[in-house]
Amino acid sequence: MLRTALDALPASRIREVANAALGRDDLVKFWFGEGDLPTPAFIREAAKQALDAGETFYNHNLGILELREALARYLTALHRAPIGSERIAVTSAGINALSLVNQAILDPGDRVAVVTPVWPNLTSIPRILGAEVVRVALDCNAGVWSLDLDKLLDAARPGTRAVFVNSPGNPTGWVMPQAQWDALRAHCRRHGIWLVSDDAYERLVYDASLVVDGHAPGVLAQVEPDERFISANTFSKSWTMTGWRLGWLVAPPQFIASFAKLVEFNTSCAPTFVQRAGLVAVRDGDALIAATQARLARACDLLVRRLSALPDVQLARPQGAMYLFFRLPGRSDDSLAFAKSLVTTVGLGLAPGIAFGHEGEGYLRWCFAATEELIERGVERLHDYLRR
Repeated sequence: MLRTALDALPASRIREVANAALGRDDLVKFWFGEGDLPTPAFIREAAKQALDAGETFYNHNLGILELREALARYLTALHRAPIGSERIAVTSAGINALSLVNQAILDPGDRVAVVTPVWPNLTSIPRILGAEVVRVALDCNAGVWSLDLDKLLDAARPGTRAVFVNSPGNPTGWVMPQAQWDALRAHCRRHGIWLVSDDAYERLVYDASLVVDGHAPGVLAQVEPDERFISANTFSKSWTMTGWRLGWLVAPPQFIASFAKLVEFNTSCAPTFVQRAGLVAVRDGDALIAATQARLARACDLLVRRLSALPDVQLARPQGAMYLFFRLPGRSDDSLAFAKSLVTTVGLGLAPGIAFGHEGEGYLRWCFAATEELIERGVERLHDYLRR
């Protein structure tokens, strides 16, 4: 009854693991990509005030002007380059931004290249639209995730419509070095290819050698306003706002002008009271972002140290994001079966690597946006399982 492209999409493997644990009340869960802390009160209060003021009506397709201007100031200061509000659109979540970008630039049969393993939405959305998705796998050698840039450039041959890069990456924690960003940008400009950067985790970097003025490497500061480059972002991770469903994108002004039509035909606009919360977050949230980054860095250190002490665990230390991608050769080769066994046997909820594409098979993803006590409990449960 559905389109062939939808029938061919696999169901969420993470959700399948979660469903296997229905009825258990002793779960220790690290499978979803969100932290265990609620949105801070100063952000929640802004939404309450907007609701009390009756801001429950439609607003501009591209978002309220105050938020777009605040994002322009935030991005200009962060990237030390002028980024005007005419290049910004507010969306109903980061995934909504990416979905609309795909709708805006892809026709059936278009070729796109995506760095993998990756959050499955990045490869599934183009497939839904009938595009050909070419996957370019990261390598993991000597405890480090890395990209063979030549493979990506070969995949992005002339005639390719777009290249999608998520860095810092979900699920690996890989961060693309600046030199590779610069070479990829030059290649895309040369061949008229759209370069789309999923920047959800750009503020969450733990390798000091890769931090650029408080954010991950990228090319947003270098691109010309009319260049075929799009940055998609979200309030979910850095501002602890996963459930609010608020995001934005930066794109050429002429793209943004037409993009408003797509927003109209999808969601019309993001809710005003949610945008008011986002406005306060981006305006007053520097301390929150710093605290979040420091908390996640400590959690990453703890998890790496504790898992490294377990027998047979192989891992690469995350350079950014909020995930550790690890494996136990001979045990986790069928990652879905292993994740189900973990959750039904010892109540430990992890995401199976296969959820992120065939390149992730044999791995498990652990979201470490959690208290140290919860991480310790999780490691103990994994240790208990391995002893059995």
